[in-house]
Amino acid sequence: MGRLIDQLAPGYGFEVVARLAKSSTDESFGDAEVAIEFSTLEAAPANLIRLADAKISAICGTTGWFQSLPEVSAAVMRNQTGLVWSPNFSVGVAIFRRIAGLSAELLKNEPEYGAWAWEIHHEAKKDAPSGTLLQLVETMRRHGYERAIDVSASRAGKHPGTHEIGFDSAADTLTLRHAARSREGFARGALKSANWIIGRKGVYTFDDVLFGARDL
Repeated sequence: MGRLIDQLAPGYGFEVVARLAKSSTDESFGDAEVAIEFSTLEAAPANLIRLADAKISAICGTTGWFQSLPEVSAAVMRNQTGLVWSPNFSVGVAIFRRIAGLSAELLKNEPEYGAWAWEIHHEAKKDAPSGTLLQLVETMRRHGYERAIDVSASRAGKHPGTHEIGFDSAADTLTLRHAARSREGFARGALKSANWIIGRKGVYTFDDVLFGARDL
């Protein structure tokens, strides 16, 4: 992800002034206006708090750390900086999640349909199920689908990520699938968010960037 951010940043009007590994100190941030954080679930919360304390807004695409979101959000609000977080910065995934929610809403009162949620990622991805899949399931729940949803995850090879939501009955099967061809979409979404957060304060998600937000 770091190499892709480096490669694509000039096209979004950015100059990369620092490149940091996993965790760092405030002194390493240089004169950055906004930081893009793709590290590990162990390092992300401390990184984001240090960025906020250094008065630098951040974009975070690391997954698995969201139990620390209240602490991170408090640091952002205390320092009057900005944060955009998401388990997935793909525009296609954001739209896919909305379609999954609509499908769940339309089928919530059709008891003959059972549901599943499945994904596959590369073997190095630590969290399983991923934050993206869990967010898809949460979206289905918010749209009223209260029956069981079978959730499963596969980790193999170098796969950049496929997510699938399905509904099955005796009569037919409905399958919704998003397949990433590469990680470029995640990098572009993060850079789009970096442009968007400049001049804003508060904690947002990628949905706010794409579909509109109330500034805090």
